[in-house]
Amino acid sequence: MTPDEYCRRKAAASGSSFYYSFLFLPPEKRRAITALYAFCREVDDAVDEAADPGIARAKLIWWRGEVHAAFDGSAQHPVARALAPVVRAYRIAESDLAQIIDGMEMDLDYNRYPDFATLEVYCHRVAGVVGMLSAGIFGYTQPATLEYARTLGLALQLTNIIRDVGEDVRRNRIYLPLDELARFGLSSSDIVEHREDERFERLMAFQIARARDCHERALALLPPSDRRGQRAGLVMAAIYRALLEEIASLHGRTLNQSVALTPMRKLWIAWRTWVTA
Repeated sequence: MTPDEYCRRKAAASGSSFYYSFLFLPPEKRRAITALYAFCREVDDAVDEAADPGIARAKLIWWRGEVHAAFDGSAQHPVARALAPVVRAYRIAESDLAQIIDGMEMDLDYNRYPDFATLEVYCHRVAGVVGMLSAGIFGYTQPATLEYARTLGLALQLTNIIRDVGEDVRRNRIYLPLDELARFGLSSSDIVEHREDERFERLMAFQIARARDCHERALALLPPSDRRGQRAGLVMAAIYRALLEEIASLHGRTLNQSVALTPMRKLWIAWRTWVTA
């Protein structure tokens, strides 16, 4: 199996909505963005799949070495080997990939976030940076497009957090800021005990409103001249916005149920967005 084949299988197996945004890209850009996505999946799995935090940290240290090796041509892991030509072709800095690992490492430092400022740092590292690197792969001409991509990354990550409240708490993680829980009369124990009462609905309405605002701010930042080049990101924005509205229709009740769009609906949104953007 070649490094590129490994990355394609990693992306497809994840079932992520990101996969649908890659479908209509030219082959070279599709290969590059798939390698970047596979890297994100690998370092995320290094944390999520390790029961021992010490082992998870050791894996991230190893991945930092593989990132460095991708820049000097000595990488061993198929994802790092697939990334090697990508970082050269698209001028990706080693520090950018290191920031993504820094974000994943925050999951070992925090299982509760005290406030949105702390959470926003996490979101920037695991999603904002990825958004900016993706924009570079898709191609842009205006500096404002990078701010669009950073803001869209935040919007997508906030949507993930809203969707995954129940799944995350089963891993003993709460990404909803603790000071915001308190504002709505809730504590972390209410989330752990899966209490979906009116207080929880109000809290989630607040979270949904903030995510909507991020989506709208991102789209407003995208210069018209770069809109066509950034269609893959717009596909992601459309899929995630549809998911957010699906959650809103359920009053944000994601503690005791999973909410997802069907593959066919994602494909339809992807195709419609691609041809009309």
